[in-house]
Amino acid sequence: MSSIVVGPPPPPVDYPDSDGNPMAENTLQYEWIVTVKGNLDLLFRDRPDVFVAGDNLIYPVRGNNAVRQAPDVYVAFGRPKGDRGSYRVWEEEDVFPQVVFEILSPGNRFAEMARKFVFYETYGAEEYYILDPDRVRMQGYLNRDLGFEEVPDMNGWVSPRLKIRFGIDTDLELYYPDRRRFLSFVELGQRAEEERRRAEEEARQREAERQRAEQEKQRAEAERQRAEQEKQRAEQEKQRAEKLAAKLRELGVDPDAV
Repeated sequence: MSSIVVGPPPPPVDYPDSDGNPMAENTLQYEWIVTVKGNLDLLFRDRPDVFVAGDNLIYPVRGNNAVRQAPDVYVAFGRPKGDRGSYRVWEEEDVFPQVVFEILSPGNRFAEMARKFVFYETYGAEEYYILDPDRVRMQGYLNRDLGFEEVPDMNGWVSPRLKIRFGIDTDLELYYPDRRRFLSFVELGQRAEEERRRAEEEARQREAERQRAEQEKQRAEAERQRAEQEKQRAEQEKQRAEKLAAKLRELGVDPDAV
């Protein structure tokens, strides 16, 4: 009878949280990554079931840490917000992020972008957008039955999942569903400062109106008091005249004849 030799279990697979590559290659690419990610965070801030991340590794295959990709920005619907070292699809109820963004820089190579294209297409991204701020270009793809199909015209395109609108003018533009434009961190700060100043000015105007109304109220009260004093003086004069007339009558003098 032969015995079965059982070897030691395989070591656990490590899924690193970083691929060692920089988040961005230049400031323009970085600004766009931050702008897209930050505005999508704002758009879905009240949706606890929408997770937005930037430069975060996605591992779609359990047990294989070589199959991975770190999109510049991705959005996963049906997944809770919260911090993640990496996005492991089997730990996310097998939900692959539905929307993926890549922001191009001059250093991106065709082979690299081709690998990303195949990765997102294979593992289930519904929408894939490539933004090229240097050349002011956009590409969009929808995952159909036979794989990714390119969006014919991105200028004015509305994302089925995100409901945001894409535009191209002198620069790339993204718009909220309510038509507000995506703003950079600096623009958001400037807008907040303008809103603060506007609120302070409106508060000053309200205070000035309140003070004017209070002054009008005080003037009206002063007029009422003066009118009351005049009425009292007239009443006193009337009473004195009546007393004088009564006294004259007592003396046998007709006051009307005086």
